[in-house]
Amino acid sequence: MLSVERAQVMAYRIAAQELHRPHGDVASLAVLDLGVQDAQRGSARLALAARLDIDTVALSGERFRDTLDAADVTLAWTHRGAPHLHRAAELPAMAASLVPVNDADAQARLAWQRGDVAKAGVPPTEALRTAALALHDVVDATMTKGAASERVTARVPEGLMRWCRGCQATHIHEQVMRLTTLRAGVRLEPDIFPATLTPLGGGLLADEPELAACAEVARRYLHVHGPATAAETAGFIGTTKRIAGKMWPEGLVEVDFAGRQTWLAASDVAALENPQEPDVVRLLPPSDPLLQARDRRTLVPDEGHHKQVWRVLGNPGVLLASGEIVATWRAKTAGRKRLDVTIDPLLPLRPADRAATEDEAARVAAARGFPEVRVSVT
Repeated sequence: MLSVERAQVMAYRIAAQELHRPHGDVASLAVLDLGVQDAQRGSARLALAARLDIDTVALSGERFRDTLDAADVTLAWTHRGAPHLHRAAELPAMAASLVPVNDADAQARLAWQRGDVAKAGVPPTEALRTAALALHDVVDATMTKGAASERVTARVPEGLMRWCRGCQATHIHEQVMRLTTLRAGVRLEPDIFPATLTPLGGGLLADEPELAACAEVARRYLHVHGPATAAETAGFIGTTKRIAGKMWPEGLVEVDFAGRQTWLAASDVAALENPQEPDVVRLLPPSDPLLQARDRRTLVPDEGHHKQVWRVLGNPGVLLASGEIVATWRAKTAGRKRLDVTIDPLLPLRPADRAATEDEAARVAAARGFPEVRVSVT
């Protein structure tokens, strides 16, 4: 059995996620196989900027939408109901992976307790299918999320509605809507605020459970975040370890990762055994693909730093240097031309890393449409 330690795993993941910038082709980015989360407005463009060997001005302003359109990449609510960039051609497969395999899977993905199921008055799988059919009917043209929510709320049973403190109104349960919109054949418009929905045309993208589609998501998770456990994979999908066992892909190899039983595709073992040296410095945004792994202690061994990296609200970005997350960072505008980037170290920064951070900050600024940048270290 292959046995590996943390540094080797970090080097493998950095290479698997193309943080060495091996090319400048958006459509072929490895992280798009699983999806690039855009949880905070603009974070996805910075995740692409960290990986693409291009002038990041191409990702700024309206150019970002043009770049995505040219690559046939779009946005949808997918894993755990979060917005992710995906290749448009892969949306049907992603929709199929969102159809729960049974009621236990549906309940887990909804994060519902028994009381929530009782209030719904129907099994969780039926609740999601009902919402998908209603969304398919009402989103017949491009419209804001608010307009779509208002329309679909009038169509679904009362048990699928919740009082929203922020909106001061009763409308369809947020997670019900997010987990069924793509299934209903509806995507999101990238880089548009407020959230805007567009129908893809045709019928439902998916209606019946497809274990093969779920297994493919698990396989892709293991490729970019492996070696990993079934529980970690389930955490990314939003289901339970037991349900993940039903979706477990074939062709996996057991890996001893610092005494833990983990798994990786056989085709990835050679890359794990001899990973490329992680000699890169990158400013990664909040919700970057690297940070989506469910084994946070692998990414940041010191648990005292976890609250600095993963906050309840308003996560910072992180500075990656030579295979370690060495700092967090935030940015704020200074007028219309300059972006100020503040680095808050978690570990000592080497002089060479500081110099490289200046270059990375300039790329971030260009991607956000600022010609000037100033970097400060707290």
